[in-house]
Amino acid sequence: GMKVLVTDHHLAGETLPEADAIVNPNQADDPFPYKNLAGVGVCFYVLLGLRQHLRTIGWFEQASVPEPKVGDWLDLVALGTVADVVPLDKLNRTLVNHGLQRIRRGRGCTGIQALIQIAGREREKLVSSDLGFSIAPRLNAAGRMEDMGLGINLLLTEDVQQALNIATQLDSINLERRAVEQTMQVDALKMLEQIDIEENTLRTGYCLFDEDWHQGVIGLLASRIKEKTYRPVIAFAPGNDDEVKGSARSIPGIHIRDVLARVAAKYPELLERFGGHAMAAGLTIKKGDLAQFNQAFESALNEMVSSETYLQQLPSDGELSEADCQLSFAELLTEAAPWGQGFEEPRFHGVFKVSHFRLVGQQQNHLRLQLEMNGNSQINAMAFGQDKPSWLAENSLVLVRYKIAVNEFRGQKSLQFLVDELMPANTDTHN
Repeated sequence: GMKVLVTDHHLAGETLPEADAIVNPNQADDPFPYKNLAGVGVCFYVLLGLRQHLRTIGWFEQASVPEPKVGDWLDLVALGTVADVVPLDKLNRTLVNHGLQRIRRGRGCTGIQALIQIAGREREKLVSSDLGFSIAPRLNAAGRMEDMGLGINLLLTEDVQQALNIATQLDSINLERRAVEQTMQVDALKMLEQIDIEENTLRTGYCLFDEDWHQGVIGLLASRIKEKTYRPVIAFAPGNDDEVKGSARSIPGIHIRDVLARVAAKYPELLERFGGHAMAAGLTIKKGDLAQFNQAFESALNEMVSSETYLQQLPSDGELSEADCQLSFAELLTEAAPWGQGFEEPRFHGVFKVSHFRLVGQQQNHLRLQLEMNGNSQINAMAFGQDKPSWLAENSLVLVRYKIAVNEFRGQKSLQFLVDELMPANTDTHN
């Protein structure tokens, strides 16, 4: 007896729900030109359309209700768009840019402002990576570990103190989430080591399951293992009754939802449910079908993917001259933001001499380097989350792939490299 409106942004399945209306730019024959909207972007356009309709029929005047300023919600659109890691095409980049501008001017919602404060970010200098790596994980932590209602309440409240109290709770839950994820990652790496020893080769993809894994963290786990193996990964955790739920993450060139669709077409009874897009998907299967699904998944990958796809590419925008490695150039690049999925921040590469290095951070899990360029310039570099390679030594030559950044410390600005990859300078590479 209820009227149902469905909004979505994933690739539509062959059978659609019997809803009164479905709004999804990725439905067949949908004319909306920008197909990469996140779910929050789809909702934003639904609200724009609703306001236009109510304006046309004169509803606001009749009800004596002021027209909502839909642009006031762009802070939420920016956060959701970055958090969902959708490609930053022209439209998404515009939405994120306007949302960031609102937040920097102090016009973001009370909850986002509180999260910025708890995360130790500077509101006036907030960038898209802050949304993705500092704000969104804290907001999502409640939904992953406990009840998403806490995050919803944070975004709805206009009371500053209440927002700070909830943000503090979310920060604690996020610390718990990190600890759980770390434990699961250790488990997964042991599984991978055993699999590769037994098979004496790398698989085309991995399906991993443990009875003790937390359902809310398997997506993060799949992402971490994908990055370490450069293979598509599905992490499973116990679901309802005898079901297990999986979260899949893929690499460029492998459309993970299409792979699951191939498995479903070949084995119609195997997948209870599945959905997603190119780089991420979710699925539910019976626990007793894990072994069969594992074989079917690898078989589908072998049928659909060429071996060249598994050769990891590390794109670079080229080498910078000594004249370009300046603070002024780094500041110019920041003005070209926002960066993100599909509109990546420029990365450069070059060979440098290591003058000095040391591990820093509370857990000694970041590598700080002093790099020498052309026997002259000294450049500070940070490799966050990277341990010291066994081959690294002072006065050695290294090949570095990096982003150029502005480091601010005690009111002083300086040039800094943010290191993605660090390799011996004699590493065999392609241009």
